[in-house]
Amino acid sequence: MLWKHADVEREVRPKVEQLAEDRYPDTAALTQVCGVGSLTALAHILTLEDEQRYRRSRSVGAWLGLVPGQHDSGESQPQRRITKEGDAYLRRLLVGCAQYILGPFASDRDLRRHGLLIAARGGSNAKKRALVTVARKLAVLLHRLWRTREVYEPLHNAGEQTAAA
Repeated sequence: MLWKHADVEREVRPKVEQLAEDRYPDTAALTQVCGVGSLTALAHILTLEDEQRYRRSRSVGAWLGLVPGQHDSGESQPQRRITKEGDAYLRRLLVGCAQYILGPFASDRDLRRHGLLIAARGGSNAKKRALVTVARKLAVLLHRLWRTREVYEPLHNAGEQTAAA
């Protein structure tokens, strides 16, 4: 019997949410971010295994392969593709979350503003570059929230910008 996508989602989603709530309560800190659901939070925690594994949260983006490769030669620094190292499933989930954040239904927040600025620069791959950038920032943010258990402020940098103006 072939299952329809909606039927599978209706059965699986509550089970994933229940698993995240019961066995992995740290996922609650990660699902504060708009666009991040229980599945992404669970995959993030289970893939990284330990929040103390990385001294700096910035290292998580590189570990997941969401950074451009480097091949510097003399004064030449050509732009390269992302390395795609690390866990492909978590990377795919983070890019999906980034697509939601940059999409038409997400509310205003720092991650969205940052991605839209990059996409507005134009160029042939500006939108793709913005997606990867937001996914990388999201990976770093999720690790930081997991380590510190802080309350997420979606417009944290907006307050600093209005104070400076």
